[in-house]
Parts: sequence; structure tokens; C-alpha cells
Amino acid sequence: MRTVIAQEKENPYRDSIVQLFGVVMTADSLRGVPAASVIVEGKGRGTITTADGVFSIAVMKGDKITFSSIGYKNNTIRIPANLAGNQYSVIQLLISDTTYLPATILKPRPTREQFERDFLNNRLPDDAYEIARKNTDEAQRRILLNSLPADGREAVNFQLKQQTNKYYYAGQVPPMNIMNPAAWADFISAWKRGDFKRKK
Repeated sequence: MRTVIAQEKENPYRDSIVQLFGVVMTADSLRGVPAASVIVEGKGRGTITTADGVFSIAVMKGDKITFSSIGYKNNTIRIPANLAGNQYSVIQLLISDTTYLPATILKPRPTREQFERDFLNNRLPDDAYEIARKNTDEAQRRILLNSLPADGREAVNFQLKQQTNKYYYAGQVPPMNIMNPAAWADFISAWKRGDFKRKK
């Protein structure tokens, strides 16, 4: 009996844990705010609301709780330190946060001819289809291959291929491709592509 009394005196925060639950709603239409953040200040933890704006989290008496969501102003409450019991329910209303963008002035072109000229000369960024088409072009791939350095996978594969050839012909003379028709065909194709031209 003395041990239990001593433990109760040594742990003054035994009854300070509170189950906080409630719903986060919009102030104008009283609709639940989904995926709103419920953060315990200074504790590095929190939760988010459900699709209906309902939440539940364990906090301590005296904690500050901040409710936030995109498009709404943040709101902070404090759990009463002298709360009787271990449950606390809230209905938190969030006010819409209006963001004003700078004014934009639209000015027409002086003449129709100038508008047509500017419209035709306007360069739009490439879409995903055009980017993919350019990346699959053989000439573009050759330019990228010659200009970009090899990544880690290409460097490792090249090194492993060299080691494989070295171990494959260990103890013997490697074959010469001087009389290999396939090697000559590859050489002629590379020569026609300009792979052996001096790079400036």
C-alpha cells in the first residue's frame, strides 16, 4: 500500500493526459474541413481530420493546439490546465483566408496586324509529347551521348564489361577483329556518322 501511494506522489502528471476530440468546420457554411492539420505546439506531433472534419488525439493539460488548413486562417486553443476529467471536445470553426493578387492590366495590341505578328512569333514551351519526340530522335540521342557524362550505372556496366572480357580471354591472346566483317560494318557506320571527327 505504501508503494502505491509513493508512486502516485512521484508521478504528478498521471492524470494530465487528455483525449481531445471534435470536428473542424468552416465558419460560413458549417461544413467539415477534410485533411486539416491538428498540431500540438512544441511537441512535434499531431494528426489530420477525416473526410468529415472529425479528429481525435491524445494531449496534455495546458497544451496549445493549432488548427490549420490551406485556404483558412490558423486558429489556436489551449487545453485548460485545471480540466476536470480526461476528455475534452471542441467544435473548431476556421475562417476563410482571402488572398489578394496584384492587379493585372490587359492592354490590346494597337492594330490587328501587330497582334497577328506577335501571336505567330510567340514561342510556346514544348509539351510532354514534343519533349518525348525530341528525346527519341537519333540525332538528339547521339548529341546527348557525346555531350553528357556517363552516369553511375553506365560507368559500372562499362567497367564490368571490360573485366568480363579480360577474364574470358585470360591465358590466351584475344582475337583480332581485323578480318571480322561485322566489325568492319560497325566501323564504316561509325565513320559515316562522324563519330571519329575531331571535337572542337
